[in-house]
Amino acid sequence: MPDAFIIMQIGDTSLDQVCKTAIVPAIEACGFAAKRVDKHNKGGLLKSEIVSFIGSCEIIVADLTNARPNCYLEIGYAMGLDKFANLILTAREDHDIDSPNHVAGGHKIHFDLAGYDILYWSPNDLDVFRVELEKRIKRRLAVIEPGMSTPRSPWDEHWLLAQKSRALGKWSSMKIAGFMEARLALDHPKQDWPQKVLNDAAKYAPINNTGWPIGLYLNDLEEHRPRARADGIWAEIAMDDLRAYDYWALRRSGDFYTVCRMWEDSEHPDKIWFDHRIARTTELLLYCARLYGHLKVDPSTYVSIHVEYAGLKGRTLSAVDQLRAFTLRPRRTTEDGSDANVRVHLSSIESNLVQLVKQLTTPLFVLFDFFEPSDDTYSGLVNQFVKRI
Repeated sequence: MPDAFIIMQIGDTSLDQVCKTAIVPAIEACGFAAKRVDKHNKGGLLKSEIVSFIGSCEIIVADLTNARPNCYLEIGYAMGLDKFANLILTAREDHDIDSPNHVAGGHKIHFDLAGYDILYWSPNDLDVFRVELEKRIKRRLAVIEPGMSTPRSPWDEHWLLAQKSRALGKWSSMKIAGFMEARLALDHPKQDWPQKVLNDAAKYAPINNTGWPIGLYLNDLEEHRPRARADGIWAEIAMDDLRAYDYWALRRSGDFYTVCRMWEDSEHPDKIWFDHRIARTTELLLYCARLYGHLKVDPSTYVSIHVEYAGLKGRTLSAVDQLRAFTLRPRRTTEDGSDANVRVHLSSIESNLVQLVKQLTTPLFVLFDFFEPSDDTYSGLVNQFVKRI
């Protein structure tokens, strides 16, 4: 069920009743799940949660009652995202200066929005408000849906195939059992950064608390340092014993691709350490936030994140932490690979970090006899990794 976002004053009991009695039922009658930031935030920064809701929701019901500055700010942000067609404005009838119930000197619709179509409601007739709001939502959907185009894929499959061929072409000659592949892509319209800017961002984006981070940057070693291509920069790090190999490429559009060895293969190529996979996924998400932060990408921009594993067949689920490993019953997979995708606002990565890690690792863990770490385990491991930074 798609979400619809409610913008309104929070903490007013009378408005809470209006929301419960009229706004939420009208939204749900149109096939949407009603979301309000005080009811549905995931424990992150409210500003980031609001930005995420406004950017992702197809319908936004914004109530202007009591002229709260934050409500006007959020409506302005939605308009800035060119989502005016998705907005339905409402207010208590005494805010209409032409209403006989308007009180001189009392609350009114500010000049900026006074000329727009606003659905006024009476606290004494919320059933009428509910019915009319439902009609407006359906009419708005009839207007915006036919003109909505299929979102353009952020992935350039031709470029990705070229990177994969370069990276995995060498893989067959190396003594490495499996790998983790990760991709990042910003939504359209794409930007065009010069290689020097990309190189600076790639230098400072890695999370250097693991000894071998994602996007490993070794500028002091000639054979491993990043190189410039016409379409961006790239680096290949291959150890002499052929047991360690990483490849990454950062395109001028901001697309990122990497193939990383799995640390399990250095000691136990027959295992998957679930706690390490959670930590590694946390690292990828934070790398994404750092990389695009250094490139000064607008935080409201969507980024697509793809994680893929290969060489899983025959492995047994285990853990780096010996106590966790001891408590696990034997779980082996017969599948050779898994993949997972998420699409999220850059500004929402930090506030939704645990949930995003869970989304990206669940398709991997389920292959091991439906293994599912508890939410407390996810939170503990993610927070432990962040604390080490």
